[in-house]
Parts: sequence; C-alpha cells; structure tokens
Amino acid sequence: MDLQILMPWIAAALSISSLLSNIYTVFTSPSRKNAADVAKLYSDLAKHDRRIQFLEGEMKHLPDRDSTHRMELAMEKINGRLDTLNETLKPIKATNERLNELLVEQAKK
Repeated sequence: MDLQILMPWIAAALSISSLLSNIYTVFTSPSRKNAADVAKLYSDLAKHDRRIQFLEGEMKHLPDRDSTHRMELAMEKINGRLDTLNETLKPIKATNERLNELLVEQAKK
C-alpha cells in the first residue's frame, strides 16, 4: 500500500481533530472559569453560614420583646419609688442642714 495515497486523508483527519480540539477548548474554558467562580461562591456561602450561626447563638442570650417591655415597666416603677424616696428625704435634709447651722453657731460662741 502506498502512503502517498493516505497522506491527504491523514492530514485532513489531523486537521479536523485539531479543529475539534480547539472548538472544545473554546467552549469549555468558560465552564472552567464558572466552576472556579462557583467554588468561590460555595466558600463564601460557608463563611456566611458560620457567621449567621454565630450571630444566632449570640442572640439567644438577648432578651426578647416581652422581657424588654417588662424590664422597662420595672425600671419606671423603680424610678417612681426613687422620686417618692427623694421627696421623703427632703424634709430630713432640711432638718439636718438647720441642725448643722445651729451647731456651727453654738461652736462660734
């Protein structure tokens, strides 16, 4: 068998396989880039998931809306009692100031 007859067919087959290989590379290179992007997105998603889990764990220790409202009411009640106590102590303060003035005057004599 003469190789001269097969040479054009072999050259054509190699050219076609090279062309198909180039076409495959052109069409699959974006998918490789996309695969890298998807891998990065999964990594970011895992990081965000850990952060959300941490925040959820920290929020369990915080009071809810009802307990915050109860604390506000209790603080208002305490403020009212402190105001009452302050008014109750004003006459005692005035008496002590008068006694102090009297003692200072007696000490001067």
